[in-house]
Amino acid sequence: MASSTADSSSKFYSAFSLVAAIGAAAVAKKGLNSSWRAATGKNPPANPADPDVSIGEAVMWAAVSGTLIGVARMLATRRAAHYYAKSTGHLPPQLKKDGQDADKAPAAES
Repeated sequence: MASSTADSSSKFYSAFSLVAAIGAAAVAKKGLNSSWRAATGKNPPANPADPDVSIGEAVMWAAVSGTLIGVARMLATRRAAHYYAKSTGHLPPQLKKDGQDADKAPAAES
């Protein structure tokens, strides 16, 4: 029975973090679009791969949008994990310690 409870809470966390990440990405994209318009006076490129979009504008849009949306998703997922841990008393199974301690990391290969 404990395994079933762990599976259901793991599925709940997966769904909860997915919804949080999608919501954060949507909010970030909306804010980014508004900021782009305010800064450039133009709409953001609908398709940066379009040859009519300058390479500089395409690269800038890809870098800025990818970074901001990625950070927003990561922050929302971390917040969901914090809420889950606070509610259940433990991290979700997907976020158990993953060996990132510097003392335990394998030596760099050259």
